[in-house]
Amino acid sequence: MKIAILGYSGSGKSTLAAYLGKQYHTSCLHLDQIQFTANWQTRSDAAAKAMVTNFMKKSDWIIEGNYTRYFQAERLKQADQIILLLFPRHASLWRVFKRTLRYYHKTRPDMAENSPEHFSWDFFWWIIWEGRSKSVKKHYQEIGTQYSQKVVVIQNQRQLAEFYKLASQRSN
Repeated sequence: MKIAILGYSGSGKSTLAAYLGKQYHTSCLHLDQIQFTANWQTRSDAAAKAMVTNFMKKSDWIIEGNYTRYFQAERLKQADQIILLLFPRHASLWRVFKRTLRYYHKTRPDMAENSPEHFSWDFFWWIIWEGRSKSVKKHYQEIGTQYSQKVVVIQNQRQLAEFYKLASQRSN
């Protein structure tokens, strides 16, 4: 099975991908680990694209992250299931706040090594405004329309909890 997970920052993409990877015994790729190397340095585009290309050759995969330049169109086309996590601003901000407290000055499991968690006003602005622009919202709507037969849209914690429950039942 191939699963693509996209959505707003702070909506739980990485956590869900790791969970599904364990449940389905499937390799999981966090695109933030592709984008960044140690100490929040940006990986070269050629190297990053090569890593994604190689990963996508697997018969089963889970790829989480938005990054259109990392073959998003191809990922969506190949995916058996697309999960869109579209939490409201306040919920995403709350989740990022909790994540920041939990991992502050430590590296999250879904990040490149030696990339300690921090919070910036630029990221705050991204969560509440820039990452939810009209074009971003339109892009998610287009994905939902184009791939309606394989898209699951999750908009709140209750729906996410139900999805986790169903995923757990399917893997048993």
